[in-house]
Parts: sequence; structure tokens; C-alpha cells
Amino acid sequence: MESLIVIVALSYLVGSIPTSVWLGRMRRIDIRQFGSGNAGATNTFRVLGWQFGVAALVVDFAKGLFAAGVIASIRLDDLPAGVGAWEVETLVRLIAGVSAVVGHMYPVLAGFRGGKGVNTSAGVLMAVSPVSVLIVLGVFVVVLLSSRYVSLASIIASIAFPTTIAVRRYIFGIDLDPSLLVFGMMLAAVIIYAHRGNIKRLVSGKENRVRSFRPADGLLNRPSA
Repeated sequence: MESLIVIVALSYLVGSIPTSVWLGRMRRIDIRQFGSGNAGATNTFRVLGWQFGVAALVVDFAKGLFAAGVIASIRLDDLPAGVGAWEVETLVRLIAGVSAVVGHMYPVLAGFRGGKGVNTSAGVLMAVSPVSVLIVLGVFVVVLLSSRYVSLASIIASIAFPTTIAVRRYIFGIDLDPSLLVFGMMLAAVIIYAHRGNIKRLVSGKENRVRSFRPADGLLNRPSA
């Protein structure tokens, strides 16, 4: 059990790396005071431009992938081979991933004010079910290109993951651990809750669409740190 505690702690710390906040400091700003006020890749795209946005997206994704794919591989001699019908290896990867997502949303390194966890969650899921993630990524891209709403694409993609797991497992008979379905449903609920403000703006027609990847006005001439 001690090794599981270490995995959770390390995964949380990796997730707590405040990518967007640190990138904003390169332009001498706090990203959370501009745009949507969110310390995530989407707001980084909006405020600082596509170069910073891509950097935030890649690092945030890598945090989840590293936690679930590497940190979770610490030897767990003190745990059983399984928990009921769930494989302990998959379960530990998901626990590590959740810890990283929590760290991203509530980073100890940035005053517990982070992002919404979508990219970090995608990294976690890539480590445990890459085929399902590629399907969900396709859904995300289609919704984004057709609607130009990142928030809507994120919400629908979060729902698409447990749906994809259920279809692949129960209709096509693919051997996927049932913990993935439970985790996917929980993750979808968390992501939808984190986007509750976006949902209100979508309903009222006030949500921002993706229009360009240029830095927001007022930041173009701001000197680099």
C-alpha cells in the first residue's frame, strides 16, 4: 500500500505542473487574468497564440500520459492481482491518472487554480486505452471543426469515451477492463461539471468560438520576460 501512496503523490505533483501559468510568465502575465481566466491550453491559445497553446497542450497531455504510463508502473508487490472483476494494473493506472488530473485542476504549485483537466485526462486515457482515445479524438475534431466551440467538443468527447468503451466491450466483445467504463463515466461527470460556466454560455449563445490562434489584443507588443 505504501507504493500506491507514492504513486498517487508523484502523479499529483506531476499533474500540478502549471504549464499555462509558467508560459504566461514568459510574457510577464498571469494567464488566469486574461481571456476565460482558465489556466489551460485553450485559453493559452486564445491569449498567447498558437505556439504557446501547442506547448501547453503537449505538456498537459504528457502529464497524464506520464502519470498513468510511467509512474503507475512502480512495482506493487503489496497489492492483489485484481479487485473483483477489475485488473489491478488498469486500476492503478487510472488512480495515478486521476491524481494527475486533480493536480492539473488544483495545482499546489499555482495556488490550486488550474485548468479543466481535458488534455491531461486524454493523456491518461491514451495510456490505458489508446484505440478508444483515437476514436474519441476523431469525435472531438469533428465537433470542433463543425461548431468552432472547444468547450462543446470537450464535453461531447468526454461523453464519447465511456460510450466507446461500452460499445467496444459489450457489442464488439473486445476485452476491456470494466473499470475503464466506470472511470470514463466519472471523468465525464467531472469534465461536464468543470464546464458548467461554458454550458451556460453555450445555451445563451455567448460562448466564444475559435476564430484564430493569434495572441489576444494588447499582448502582441508585450515584451518577453
